[in-house]
Amino acid sequence: MKKILLIMAFLSTLFGAKAQELTNINILTVSEFNQQTLNNDVQLIDVRTEKEFNEGAIEGARNMDFLQQESFIKQIEKLDKNRPVYLYCRSGNRSHQAAEQLKNMGFDTVYDLEGGYSLWSAKK
Repeated sequence: MKKILLIMAFLSTLFGAKAQELTNINILTVSEFNQQTLNNDVQLIDVRTEKEFNEGAIEGARNMDFLQQESFIKQIEKLDKNRPVYLYCRSGNRSHQAAEQLKNMGFDTVYDLEGGYSLWSAKK
């Protein structure tokens, strides 16, 4: 049984890494995300609702509500596809979906905050 669990964990890691590599969405820890965005001129996008954004956000972030797809797409199309985009939401679900959408729209490099704003604010 132990062997089966080890094999399953190995395969999950292997295929999970391959899937992330194929989509080229980089998942960053809070520390990595903070280091790369702090005091840097980056495209930092908060994909939460306006209400969530107004309750607290990462400094320098622009709010582009992923749930308002028409507006979201219009705003995203104004970003530079050749510069990295840093995304976050509350927990990481919406930002991951948004990251996939950006990759499909031709963005070169997309970063997603692991655990979202909830984890980021808890570690501050």
